[in-house]
Amino acid sequence: MTKEILFVLLNDFADWEGAYIAPSLSCGVEPGSERKYVVKTVAVTKDPVISCGGFKVLPDYCIDDIPVDYAGVILIGGTRWFTPEAEQIVPLVKDAIQNEKLVAGICNASVFLGMHGFLNEVKHTSNALEYLKAFAGMNYKGESLYIDKPAVRDGNMVTANGLFPLEFTREILYALEADTSKKIEKSYRMYKTGVWEAPEAE
Repeated sequence: MTKEILFVLLNDFADWEGAYIAPSLSCGVEPGSERKYVVKTVAVTKDPVISCGGFKVLPDYCIDDIPVDYAGVILIGGTRWFTPEAEQIVPLVKDAIQNEKLVAGICNASVFLGMHGFLNEVKHTSNALEYLKAFAGMNYKGESLYIDKPAVRDGNMVTANGLFPLEFTREILYALEADTSKKIEKSYRMYKTGVWEAPEAE
C-alpha cells in the first residue's frame, strides 16, 4: 500500500524546488521501480495555489482535513514562509515530528523551521547561516549544528539550500528509503549530468 507524502504549498511557491521529488516518489526512482509513495498537496485552504512561475495547483487537502496516516511533509520554499499564512502550518510540522515522520524544508521553508525551533537539536542547512540567523530570529538556537552543504539529512529531518533541489531530492529519497542507494545515486547523477545509465538487471 502506497503512503501519502504531503507537499505543503503556499502562494508564490518555488516551482523547481519540488520538481524532482514529486515524480521520483509518484513514478518510482527509476522507471519500473517499486512505487512506495503517492504525492498529495496541502495548502492553508482548498483555494488554488499559484507558484512564482504561474503554475496553478488545486490542493488535495487544506490544513484542516489532513489524514492522520500520512508518511511525511515536504515544505516547498517561496516568499510566503515569513507571513501569518505560514503560521498555520506549524501544528502539522509539530505533529510530524512528534510522530517521527519525515519533515523536509528547502530555502525559506528551512528558515521557517528555524523560526519555530525545529532545527535546534538536529543537523541542518539553509540558504547560508547568516541568512538563517537573520530571518529565523530568537527561536533559532541551532547555530552549532549548522552544516554548510547543499542539503543535510539528520534522521527524519531534511533541509536544503534553495539552489540545490536535486540534493534535496536525494536526501529525501534516502530518508524515506524510497529505493536502493544504487538507484537513488543513479537517478541523482542522471539529473545532475544529463547522462542516462541503463537499469541493471536485478
